[in-house]
Amino acid sequence: MNGLVIRVENLGKQYTLGSSAAYHTLGERLGTLFTPSRREPRTGAADRRFWALRDVSFNVRRGEVVGIIGRNGAGKSTLLKILSRVTEPTEGEADLFGRVGSLLEVGTGFHPELTGRENIFLNGAILGMKRAEIVRKFADIVAFAEVERFIDTAVKYYSSGMYTRLAFAVAAHLEPEILVVDEVLAVGDAEFQRRCLGKMSEVARDGRTILFVSHNMAAVRNLCSRVMLLANGVVGFDGATGAGIDRYCAPPVDAKAKGEPQVLYEASFAGADERHAEIEVTRIELRGPDGKALADMRTWGCMTLRLAYVVRRPVRNAHFGVEVIDHYGRRLLALETRTHMPRHDLGMADGVLDCTIRQLPLAPGTFALGASVFVPDQRVIWAGDQLAQLTVHPDDVFGHGHLPASSHAAVVTPHDWAIPS
Repeated sequence: MNGLVIRVENLGKQYTLGSSAAYHTLGERLGTLFTPSRREPRTGAADRRFWALRDVSFNVRRGEVVGIIGRNGAGKSTLLKILSRVTEPTEGEADLFGRVGSLLEVGTGFHPELTGRENIFLNGAILGMKRAEIVRKFADIVAFAEVERFIDTAVKYYSSGMYTRLAFAVAAHLEPEILVVDEVLAVGDAEFQRRCLGKMSEVARDGRTILFVSHNMAAVRNLCSRVMLLANGVVGFDGATGAGIDRYCAPPVDAKAKGEPQVLYEASFAGADERHAEIEVTRIELRGPDGKALADMRTWGCMTLRLAYVVRRPVRNAHFGVEVIDHYGRRLLALETRTHMPRHDLGMADGVLDCTIRQLPLAPGTFALGASVFVPDQRVIWAGDQLAQLTVHPDDVFGHGHLPASSHAAVVTPHDWAIPS
């Protein structure tokens, strides 16, 4: 196949919203004979059909590391499940030439009642490893996962991080021709993420192929030579990594045209019988210098974040913080009340705080907003890591129409260039 390891042609996957399971037991089948038939809703089956993927075609050659990016619900995981033979496509075909190692979800193929040792042999067998191969690599798998102390403990007692480390270790030591990884870096500490990326780089250097789904654009940029951008189940871009990330991170073209004021974040207490935090941020609004609500911002614009909070128990000397995070997971701005309010005692009264940035230094792009409440000893009372999304549009701040995208530079600062005399 001239180095071809994956060939996908006109691939599509359709689901029917609200449909029952495709498989039924004999008892369930017999039970329907004596149960009145359920009346179908007015909308027909055709109206409830949903295409998770549609008309997807691409080729991957041996040794390529392909990042698959896109927003939640774009079809990334569905594509990997089809390629891993977890589910069948509705239309089209996907051919893979070589042994496939898949890590689609935390602990896929693990049995919670079995120990880590037993699950290594079970999962390895599911992935196609011979027993002798598992025995030979057992020590390396355990060392990579760092679960030596708990190897004979049932994995139902493992943390999600331990689960992921062990699952990734088994899949990575399979030595497949094709390694399929779906958001493995979403769970695990920084050291685990570093070792995962190192292992995948090692796999790539050996000439094997990797399909890597992640929302961590820094990892995608460092690991992948090519990206595919999925949107609404179709391929919107297939090409160089930098260009694909720029396309993914670009603000929506119609966001400014809509211009509708919006609440960036609003807490939902649905189904919560009791709230335990002494203080909680319940709402974040974006406002301009005139106090009016905004839908988005422009580079070097004046921005006010209005935080509304509730107090359930009095707290002495509590402080609020807001952070802005880019698509690489880097904290760009950390804004805290303690820099302006040395003491902030809160009684049993809800309140509102405004945090104003006179000249927003962010490059055009999409950023995440987080918030927290803490006391001086750094004990965090309440925290929300990525509560909302902030969209920043370009503005001709230098008068020449050029601004770097957020994937190239996180901030834009006033500066001058001159040729010295």
